[in-house]
Amino acid sequence: MAALAKLLLILFVALSVVYVSLSLYSRSVRREKLEREWDEEIGEGDREAFVRDGLEAYDSSLRRKLILGVYIVPILLIGTIIYFTNYR
Repeated sequence: MAALAKLLLILFVALSVVYVSLSLYSRSVRREKLEREWDEEIGEGDREAFVRDGLEAYDSSLRRKLILGVYIVPILLIGTIIYFTNYR
């Protein structure tokens, strides 16, 4: 049981690093896309307000929520492996 707790703790720390990195990367890509869109198509008005509004929409988007799969998928996979190893 202690080995499982240790595994879960290490897994949680590693997945947290991956989640934060992936989240920051995805947000920066979205910011660059919004800035490029403003430069190529709009070009007038307040650029920062446009980017800020776009990032607020991104914060409530499905893509942001799907990044949480970084936690869910590995834990389900490990749980499935442990179940089939011990009970099948």
